Amino acid sequence: MIIKNEVIFISLSKYICTMKKLILFALSVIITNLAFSQDPLLHCGADEMRISTLKQNPQIAKAVIKKDAELESFTKNFVGHANASPMAAKTSTAATYVIPVVFHVIHNYGSENISDAQIKDGIDIVNKTFNKTHPNTSTIIPEFQGIHANCDIEFRLATKDPDGNCHSGINRIASTLTLSGDHRVKDLIHWPPTQYLNVYIVSNAAGLAGHAVWPSDADTIPLWDGIVLTHSYVGTFGTSSLMRSVAFAHECGHYLNLQHIWGGNNVPGFYFYPCADPNKDCNIDDLVADTPPTIGWQSCNLTGASCGNTVDNVQNAMDYSYCNIMFTEGQKTRMQACLTATVAGRNNLWQTSNLIATGVYTTAPLCKANFTSNKTILCPGSTAVAFTNTSYNGTFTDVEWKFAGATPSVSSVSNPTVTYSTPGSYAVELKVKNGLDSVTIVKQNYINVLSSNANTFPFSEGFESVASLNGLEWFTNNLDTSNTWKLTSTAAATGSTSIMIDNFNSFLNGKDELYSKVINLTGATGAVLSFKYAYARRDTSNHDQLQLFGITACGSSTIQRFSAIGAALETVPPSTMAFVPSQASDWKTVTTPLSSIYLTANFRMKFVFSGKGGNNIYIDDININISTDTKDISETLELVNLFPNPSSNACSLKFYVNQTKTLSINVFNILGDKISTLSVPKNIYVEGEHEIKLNTSNLSNGMYIVQINDGTRAINKQLVISK
Repeated sequence: MIIKNEVIFISLSKYICTMKKLILFALSVIITNLAFSQDPLLHCGADEMRISTLKQNPQIAKAVIKKDAELESFTKNFVGHANASPMAAKTSTAATYVIPVVFHVIHNYGSENISDAQIKDGIDIVNKTFNKTHPNTSTIIPEFQGIHANCDIEFRLATKDPDGNCHSGINRIASTLTLSGDHRVKDLIHWPPTQYLNVYIVSNAAGLAGHAVWPSDADTIPLWDGIVLTHSYVGTFGTSSLMRSVAFAHECGHYLNLQHIWGGNNVPGFYFYPCADPNKDCNIDDLVADTPPTIGWQSCNLTGASCGNTVDNVQNAMDYSYCNIMFTEGQKTRMQACLTATVAGRNNLWQTSNLIATGVYTTAPLCKANFTSNKTILCPGSTAVAFTNTSYNGTFTDVEWKFAGATPSVSSVSNPTVTYSTPGSYAVELKVKNGLDSVTIVKQNYINVLSSNANTFPFSEGFESVASLNGLEWFTNNLDTSNTWKLTSTAAATGSTSIMIDNFNSFLNGKDELYSKVINLTGATGAVLSFKYAYARRDTSNHDQLQLFGITACGSSTIQRFSAIGAALETVPPSTMAFVPSQASDWKTVTTPLSSIYLTANFRMKFVFSGKGGNNIYIDDININISTDTKDISETLELVNLFPNPSSNACSLKFYVNQTKTLSINVFNILGDKISTLSVPKNIYVEGEHEIKLNTSNLSNGMYIVQINDGTRAINKQLVISK
């Protein structure tokens, strides 16, 4: 998908140009994770995006062309290792050129927030591709085994940040920009590109598997330097697979000045050829002598000869075949030339001084203890929790765990499993030792075991008698390191106490959960949940979000009942001061019915606030009672349809109303901003079928939310704009 109106002259490369399955090696190659090859993938758009942008920006294009010519001239005069790194820069026998790498996981608490282990596996498979040790190396066909290169290039995870502090080499930042995965993710965090290769892992890399910046482009706009990858193309397990893992090495090839193997995307002529273009001129290639001319492949056709060759180099890392696992000797020389030239500062990456500064010159020392677990909130009764030691760096010789309230209460196993059976909030402590040094971490209230004592229906909570939000009843789950939910007496809808998050003084994007007491809703037919909240944005760019979920059977079913973001969340106008509600009109009441699925003996609710640097939020007066109007909007509306979807210039929203209802229809972008030009005023819709026409001609490519709202509840439909 090409995102219009964005200044990108990037090598956005997509693996698989059409919705095809991988045709596995005609030889005896077996890739175990075949399930991933079934997923449909979007078309290619890398070269088109770069060339289109350069055409639209002649001054930037002029600078890029100049740098591209400079680098090409240097490359043509670079012979083998004549100008390679000095012996002092050799930090292992495995590689001459060592590139420090930092990963930035941009996530919205979804599957894109992949594990450290998957990330490390991703960099491992890249190194195996670059250094001739890929698991499938033996399957490379005889015609190309003789020029299969060990590129003498190694990628290493940084162990120091730009300030010289100990670091894991992996940053995790919560942002909805993970959904777009374009250059804007680099505004969130970007380490100096002449010291590190910045790799961003996102939910959706602009509709592609990944994209990277060519050196000449990066030299012109350094703040865009780096690689962006969709999470399912990193490593060989987790959300990815061995087949998909080839995408990372392909992007590293672009980062080091390699074109697609079929060529035709070099800058001066502003021309390009799409993958497998039958009209491609086979006299134009990738500027590498030992890669035969080809039109490119979308499948693993090992006998393909698209330009009259004996056979094409289908297994080359710069093709789209998905069995692309090798570089040639000519590509090796071209990449080493890029690392030796001054363009984009790639020549500084592997210098000894930089390897020391980024912590990859020698084995990094032990510096921080840390851990994760497969769950932090447990149901009543005996429940097992698996812990993972994520401490860094170096090699650990001993670990000491302490688990308050668990069995066992201590452990020396690196990744133990323990059991909790008594309700309460418990701390976990981990000490890691390497024989000389030790580091310790203690996480207070890390494990919360829920109480089985249920409150009765009807239910009311004004927080007047709640002593703590980390007790056996109400408790928080802080998913970040910023402020979390707390009791406050500074404001209340009624009484003197409410709960709030000090989001005004929090400088991190955070996500915080608040779990309620257990409530017995057995037999509560017609139950409706309501609460009051007050919120002000700091300014119109804020996109804080509040969600409410209903939880049944101790977490077996978690369903969203309310969500508001940005302008849709605010109850008063934006304020540049820390917001404190001072009058009744500052509070808004939300009401949502509870269908039969929630009518259990152990119902809970969960409030989730996602802070994006906005202002404070308060909640009070939570009630569950009987309502005379219990119909959910989903029961009022039937056959809600949005078509065509994806859409370009216009679409229709069709729905059937089974009773007369006042409804409003609005369109929001993914950040929660209302698109005022597409908002339909409130209307009375009588029983029957209705169709609303929406003019989307002024919308840029991307995802939007079309919302039908009855004043208390809403139905959201995703709309994709693609032009």
